Amino acid sequence: MRVYDKNINKLTVVANESYDSFAKQLQKEIEEDCGVQFEGRIKNKRERIEIKYRKGFEADPKFLEIWEKIKYKTRYRVSYDTNLLIQKAAEAIKELPEIKPPTIRSTKVAINIDNKGIDTSYVSDKVVHYNTNDLYIPDVIAYIQQKTELTRKTVVEILKQSKRFDDIVINPQLFLDLVSNAIKRVMNELLVDGIKYEKIGNEVYEMRLFEAQELETYLDEFTFKVKNKDKTIYEEYIPLDSNVESQFAKDCESSEMVEFYFKLPNWFKIPTPLGNYNPDWAVVLKNEKKIYFVAETKDTGGDKVEIEKLHPDEGMKIKCGKRHYEIFNDVKYKVVKKLSELVE
Repeated sequence: MRVYDKNINKLTVVANESYDSFAKQLQKEIEEDCGVQFEGRIKNKRERIEIKYRKGFEADPKFLEIWEKIKYKTRYRVSYDTNLLIQKAAEAIKELPEIKPPTIRSTKVAINIDNKGIDTSYVSDKVVHYNTNDLYIPDVIAYIQQKTELTRKTVVEILKQSKRFDDIVINPQLFLDLVSNAIKRVMNELLVDGIKYEKIGNEVYEMRLFEAQELETYLDEFTFKVKNKDKTIYEEYIPLDSNVESQFAKDCESSEMVEFYFKLPNWFKIPTPLGNYNPDWAVVLKNEKKIYFVAETKDTGGDKVEIEKLHPDEGMKIKCGKRHYEIFNDVKYKVVKKLSELVE
């Protein structure tokens, strides 16, 4: 299981060379081996700082105004039409790419050693195709059931309508994984479309959690240093992850319309069928009247946020966030690139 809590999911490395050269080389090697893009995510431990909350913020009326509106925990109910699921899942499987037999490609190179050093030269490539008669075919229905939690009858009907069942003998594992993922993707879309939230009685996120969890971050180009402490809950620094978040914080501090703002802590989560969702910001705008926002900041490359350009799971969690805040009085939920979009 992947842990996304930044205070847990950390690797500390003690290097025996200069930090900059070590970090750059380490990133390069991992990117080449694994295809991971680090984009400066390796940080120098010497630049790690503790995030402190402003003393007495819990009693600040400006903080309490919005906290009292958003602090309630919720649960959700989902419903979907099984026949619609079968139809859409079968269509999604029909559109899967061609299933090809498993192959192993080997590349042969020659090693040349001389006074100048070691070099290589290309010799040949060889591709070996597996004989599909030798492949083990598992219990197809049981495997897809385990991955999707659907009934056997529903899985069978999806496969029948997809007319792709014969592909199982070409590459069993690839077929099962692609089919399971296609069904889960359709299920998630239908679940999100039919999701409904309700408050769990008087269950709330306790303010003591702010102080119960120690926060640390690394000083980098995204870190925002607070100048006007009266407008937020932080003593000095706000831990941020991107340019769009950093600019949003800067605009909140300088804007005469923003009365109060803060980054929602990572324990402030909204349950969804795709896992918990942690919104970005709580903002109080003051104009002719006060407006309370929960905001998600994203940058998809254009002037406005285009949800369809986000990862499908991220886009669906945002849809759940919107449904969640529909049941909260006087709270608006918006996905924006910049602060000015909150007042449109």
